[in-house]
Amino acid sequence: MNKTLKMTVTAMFVAIGTITSHLFAIPIGFTKVFPMQHFLNVLSAVILGPAYAVLQAVSVSLLRNLLGTGSLFAFPGSIIGAFVAAYLFSKTKRISMALLGEIVGTGLLGAIACYPLATLLLGQEAALFGFVPSFIFSSIAGSVIGFIMISIILKSNAIKVLGNKDTFNL
Repeated sequence: MNKTLKMTVTAMFVAIGTITSHLFAIPIGFTKVFPMQHFLNVLSAVILGPAYAVLQAVSVSLLRNLLGTGSLFAFPGSIIGAFVAAYLFSKTKRISMALLGEIVGTGLLGAIACYPLATLLLGQEAALFGFVPSFIFSSIAGSVIGFIMISIILKSNAIKVLGNKDTFNL
């Protein structure tokens, strides 16, 4: 996929993530559960690769925060999740690894990365693993939706835009 097409698809994902943030955000504890971001992270990981997946995650998090529909916790969760999902997919070419990467990257690593953000920057006392349940729940829901969507895309003619269908595996 050429650079212009990657930038266009990234911009579309950013728009979708920003527009849908208020529709699917569910506050749980310190966080807002946002399954659409995880869905977009899996799509970005598979379709765009690590750099554009991270760019998409940063952009959506920034816009959501500027518009008041997100929290500071969106940054570490979405960025780490997008990177791990894209990295694992790029190494294995297995969509299931993108799904797993998003769940581990956001649900575990991103949640742990929120601890210093909560305690140092926001002055809130938080348990180290206080974010893990909500991040895991959100990332599982969004990742499964992303996995299903990618599986549908692979079976359609839309794959011509993405490149060689044979380079993807479930």
